[in-house]
Amino acid sequence: MSLDVSPALLARAASGEVTDEEFVACVRDSLPYAWQVISGVVADLGDSDSDFADHATPPPSEAERGQLLRALASDAIRSGLERHFGVTLAFQNCHRVAAFRPSAVAGPRHQAFVSPRGQLLNQSPELRDC
Repeated sequence: MSLDVSPALLARAASGEVTDEEFVACVRDSLPYAWQVISGVVADLGDSDSDFADHATPPPSEAERGQLLRALASDAIRSGLERHFGVTLAFQNCHRVAAFRPSAVAGPRHQAFVSPRGQLLNQSPELRDC
């Protein structure tokens, strides 16, 4: 299961829309490692003048890797995090997460990161099974 949804939040979702704040809080509480990585890369971006920041350290276990995969592979979760943090997220190699300022999307660094070439250049034998 991707998210640990409280009965109260599930009931609200069943009867109508939930707020972004409620949804993001559920993501934060359900996927703490993914939250830590994404909020960290966003903080790094905020502390710099760069148009992007990334986190490339492999997760300590498959459980944490699974959290990143669930957070960034889900359109709803990923877009909720992007709205919450005001960034565009990019993902490679089942653990490399980057945050881009909205103004940098479609720029050279973003295009290099999300390109097939960028993906191929970031491969290594130890990442084959990740």
